Amino acid sequence: MNSQLKILLKLLLPILLGVFLIYYSFSQMSLATLWEYAKTADLKWIVLGVFCGFLSHLSRAYRWLYMAEPLGYKPKLANSFMAVYAAYLINFTIPRAGEIARATILSNYEKVPFEKGFGTIVSERIADMIMMLIIIGITLILQFEFITDFFTSKINSSGTFAILAILIIVFGLGFVILKKSTSRFAQKIKYFINGLIEGALSIFKMKQKWLFILHTVFIWVMYVAMFYITSFAIQDLNNIPLGAILIGFILASFSIAATNGGIGSFPEAVVIGFLLFNLPEDPSRAFGWIMWSSQTIMIIILGGLSLLLLPVYNKQFAKKKLL
Repeated sequence: MNSQLKILLKLLLPILLGVFLIYYSFSQMSLATLWEYAKTADLKWIVLGVFCGFLSHLSRAYRWLYMAEPLGYKPKLANSFMAVYAAYLINFTIPRAGEIARATILSNYEKVPFEKGFGTIVSERIADMIMMLIIIGITLILQFEFITDFFTSKINSSGTFAILAILIIVFGLGFVILKKSTSRFAQKIKYFINGLIEGALSIFKMKQKWLFILHTVFIWVMYVAMFYITSFAIQDLNNIPLGAILIGFILASFSIAATNGGIGSFPEAVVIGFLLFNLPEDPSRAFGWIMWSSQTIMIIILGGLSLLLLPVYNKQFAKKKLL
């Protein structure tokens, strides 16, 4: 398979998957039903959820300033903020292209070398990955009884024990093989793991490390808050269990990587998580679409404005410096 075909597949597959999931979603619930839920949704909770999302993105923009400082740069918050929103918007067109665009924007307007800017963004992603793992860990602890009951109800106890034993053996053998292997694939995995550890440890070497960590925690608290708060907008989802919120949030977060900006995949991931707790399917699907749509509209508006205002703002700033 040549490189051009690989690139084409990487671009097309998420789009095709998104189109299929949209078709599947509306084959399970009509557009008229979704519109009824949207009309009766409590707008104040949707707006508050969007505000939590806005705060998380603002905090992300501010957090990056702490990473630029050790490199000898003092970027403007406005440029960092607009670069964040522009990156989110671009990710809707080409998955993961937003990170490259963000580093390019910072290079053009803040004179941060592309490779250095991109390196700090990768480090940010490592911090975010660690936070996601922490949320998964908290969910496993809080919902341990539910998760074990769920799996034991699906599989008999002897089967569960056998699966756990097999998984332990497989992971153990995999670790030994990976450690001793010199294959290209094994080297890539080891390089990724080492980079993850190195990136995580580098955070503690930063001058403003505790502020960076505080912003990282705040960003993810706001992510969970916007998910939880928006659920209040749907009357049929009142008194939703904490476990449903956490598991729905985790599945929905991973779904964003499956399609461009989570289109189609986000609502269906929410449905999967909520059905585990026997929540009604139609309100769950409606919530997923309302949640995704409200955040997406914010990104389209602010991301579009950011792309338009970046050259204008920096031109005006340059003029002021000359005066």
